[in-house]
Amino acid sequence: MSETDMSGPLNIGEAARQSRVSPKMVRHYESLGLLPGVSRTDAGYRQYTGKEVHTLRFIKSSRDLGFSMAEIAKLLKLWQNRRRSSADVQRIAVGHVNDLDKRMAEMAAMKQTLEHLIHCCQGNHRPDCPILDALGKSPPPTPHAGP
Repeated sequence: MSETDMSGPLNIGEAARQSRVSPKMVRHYESLGLLPGVSRTDAGYRQYTGKEVHTLRFIKSSRDLGFSMAEIAKLLKLWQNRRRSSADVQRIAVGHVNDLDKRMAEMAAMKQTLEHLIHCCQGNHRPDCPILDALGKSPPPTPHAGP
């Protein structure tokens, strides 16, 4: 029997352990509506099933790939809809890859700027520091063009 077929209720700690997320994140995902409300005991404790654990694993995998919460909400709806179009899923993934490419280019530019500033810094006991000078300028330093 797979964990998603389990009939017995799980407490939040066990559901978190099986899905590899913290109990705090389980509550957070529930508050965002990514995880539907679950049944509760008379004392108010949440009771999860294998289905919720499976959903939590989906959310964790999506987060591990850097999808935003809004993207995850869309992906979850598509995942749960057997009549979905894979083109819709692909569109979200392509958009995310484009965003990653943009962020990677921005990070490469930051790295290049910092490398240039580090090269300009003498790194001695004198107080002059081109790194601090550049950080103190407004607007922030731009990437150095050229070698």
